[in-house]
Amino acid sequence: MTRIQSEDLTWTAQSSPGGAFAVMRRALSQAAGGVKDTGAWGGGHPFDVEMHSIPPGKSNFPFHEHAAQWEAYYILSGSGQVRTPAGRQPVIAGDYLVIPPGEAHQFTNTGDEEFVFLVIADHPQADVIHYPDSGKWLVKPQKKVFEMQEVDYFKGEE
Repeated sequence: MTRIQSEDLTWTAQSSPGGAFAVMRRALSQAAGGVKDTGAWGGGHPFDVEMHSIPPGKSNFPFHEHAAQWEAYYILSGSGQVRTPAGRQPVIAGDYLVIPPGEAHQFTNTGDEEFVFLVIADHPQADVIHYPDSGKWLVKPQKKVFEMQEVDYFKGEE
């Protein structure tokens, strides 16, 4: 058994150049010995767990969909909304969402305090992420973003 205390982990900040996207992350699985973007097939864990915190008025990432990866979200505190192809829906503490491959999604903090949740994702050997708003594609594990040529991750998103 491996045990960690999330409060002992530092938050890692990520934000876009224009400021529309911002998220703080605690990599729980990595702290417990997992390997980033590497499942059991490569010596990592079969799933990845992170704690995310989105500041008020920000979205975590551009609207996107995974070709292979499943993601589950458990809302811990704050309030926000999830955007899917069906539209925008409010989410609050206690909500649990499962997003299958092929369903585009994005989380936005619509409240006035930090919006905190757990993200649990499986580890397919490879994944292709599509960004419907900008028409870009990201290939994992290579982490290359394409528009028929390689482009910056946030290009066309703000």
